[in-house]
Amino acid sequence: SAVFFGFTHCPEVCPTTLVEMDSWLTQLGDEGKDIRAYFVTIDPERDTVETMHNYVTNVSTRITGITGESAKVEQMARDFKIYFKKVPTEAGDYTMDHTASVLLLDRTGDFFGTIAYGEVSNTAIAKLKRLAAEG
Repeated sequence: SAVFFGFTHCPEVCPTTLVEMDSWLTQLGDEGKDIRAYFVTIDPERDTVETMHNYVTNVSTRITGITGESAKVEQMARDFKIYFKKVPTEAGDYTMDHTASVLLLDRTGDFFGTIAYGEVSNTAIAKLKRLAAEG
């Protein structure tokens, strides 16, 4: 699995990562057919099921959006050692600061590696190929 924690109101990191994930999976073709990709919100307060579905499917049919009760989503993020913090903005709204790496998990759910934000596409694809073959 490739798992990314983010939020739909993210101005840059999250939409960029989703587009990149979709591109990597597309480039892998059949070689990556068994890789499951997930976008897990760290802002379930705003990211409803409908919001997540619309946001993710606008980018990819290969990535599944996950949201839920705040306490359960926050616990999931903590279990994966994801940093996240609500940050107030001057306009009275808020944004979310968070880990920007894609987590790679093997078939048993164990940590397999990461793909860093902005990592070179060829390197990311090589990591995914190794995950598909070994994970």
